[in-house]
Amino acid sequence: MDDYARQREQLYQPLREEGVFNWDWMYGREYALAIPRPITPEAVGALREAADRLGKVYAKTVAAVQERGDELLAELGLPPAALAAVRRPVIADKATLIGRFDFARTASGWKMLEFNSDTPGGIVEAFYVNGKVCDFHGARNPNTGLESQLASGFRRMVDLYRNLGYRAEHIWFSALDWHDEDAGTARYLCRVSGLGGRFIPLKDLRVDGEGFYARTADGLRPVEIWYRLHPLGMLAEDQDEDGYPTGAQVLELLRRRKLAAINPPGALIAQSKALQALIWGLYEAGAFFAPEELAAIGEYMLPTYLENRFAGRCRYVVKPALGREGGGIAIFDKDGQLAERDQGEHYWDQLMVYQQYQELEPAEVQTLEGPFSGRLMWGAFLIDGRASAVLARAGGLITDDLAYFVPVCLAEE
Repeated sequence: MDDYARQREQLYQPLREEGVFNWDWMYGREYALAIPRPITPEAVGALREAADRLGKVYAKTVAAVQERGDELLAELGLPPAALAAVRRPVIADKATLIGRFDFARTASGWKMLEFNSDTPGGIVEAFYVNGKVCDFHGARNPNTGLESQLASGFRRMVDLYRNLGYRAEHIWFSALDWHDEDAGTARYLCRVSGLGGRFIPLKDLRVDGEGFYARTADGLRPVEIWYRLHPLGMLAEDQDEDGYPTGAQVLELLRRRKLAAINPPGALIAQSKALQALIWGLYEAGAFFAPEELAAIGEYMLPTYLENRFAGRCRYVVKPALGREGGGIAIFDKDGQLAERDQGEHYWDQLMVYQQYQELEPAEVQTLEGPFSGRLMWGAFLIDGRASAVLARAGGLITDDLAYFVPVCLAEE
């Protein structure tokens, strides 16, 4: 066993045994790397500033969209079954409770690629594992102390629901129990939230009459606050074995305020990449946004449209409005020739947006198979409207679910 493999096992074996992070391997290959990548405090500060400023832009836009009719929501690519639920405002000054902006680091600063506002991943990695890796190496963790933001954000969210008249005593966290990452993330958030909730697999949730229930060994138990690591876009299409539209029924409970969800349903609006096109269009028109918001859009966002305005001009990316983990993405040269595309089967039938291509920074990282030369994408979490933990992934030109988790540490000054 070489030094890297030995070091990696010493680091991740205890994490597996404690049961918080057991997906350092995924799809039969290494996922979590063992050596932290340095980043300067100034770069972290600039990344968080970008997330803060963009969070305000998104919150303002989502609130305005919720006041409009279903036609605009449909134009953003949202599923028909979800439209009524997503228009219910919960946190008027925030786009979501837990979101993650993805950025490219460029010569002209941070450029935002997309906003994962509905069911973002990488939470355990950024808020928990990154600190363990830094401790192992005696390095400084840029995310120190930020778990408390998760706890305070959950408490505020539940208080908001109570103030709106929701029943909020029975709190459940759910995900696919066979999916290590999703189930582990839901269990982690259940613990750090401090709400006294319980984990339940998605398969054990039931709509029964006027309510939503968890099927337990003690019978059906009411679900009043539901943390869901299950995208609303997928929920809208969920059916039981007999073809009954269970997902649509859950969305109806959300609309009628018989059930409260975290993230709230309106987070799906911010998730749509078509909202980026709407924001960019308003920016180009100099409309709706205040001067400081227009400045943030111009500094951090990329030109994004619902039609192709890049052919013959520059390289561009085509993305599905509600795609996830790099699914359905294709990169084209300025002459329209395909340069790279996702090889998965999902999301190709969605509304597509066209975005100016932004190259990710090259990076070499150490893996069990030796040095890997790839591209680095940076994430910045937005928790209850405030910038929070940072995250790095290393992959190809398209960052997909096979990309490595790259721990980060603060560079020595």
